[in-house]
Amino acid sequence: MNSVNSELATMATLANSRSPRNVAAGELIYRDGDQGNTLFGVVSGEIELSSGETATEVIDAGSSFGAAALLDPDHRRFGSAKALTDAVILEMNREEFLFAMQELPMFGVEMLHDLETRLQKVKTGLVQR
Repeated sequence: MNSVNSELATMATLANSRSPRNVAAGELIYRDGDQGNTLFGVVSGEIELSSGETATEVIDAGSSFGAAALLDPDHRRFGSAKALTDAVILEMNREEFLFAMQELPMFGVEMLHDLETRLQKVKTGLVQR
């Protein structure tokens, strides 16, 4: 199992009390300035992350977004997230995230790897639409 699938599997296991969330194409998941308290994992579909009017990144199945919200209890979202296509997402709260980081250290490594890969794409302009 690759690290991206493992990351989603861990999220699904820890969020087993909640069903995955179906998001319709065009639906806003969060907007700039919203209180953030959830990490999202993309099961299927494409999600556009943007800052202002500019799309900064498009992510698809296997990626997660919104992790900063779990690191700071007073976090406000920077930018917005919108479904480009019909999508299915998992949500993980701070308690679940901290449990995963403590009990499943590879989860943290997998998330860091995913973030580094995404950052490299943003830096080289490969994710602009």
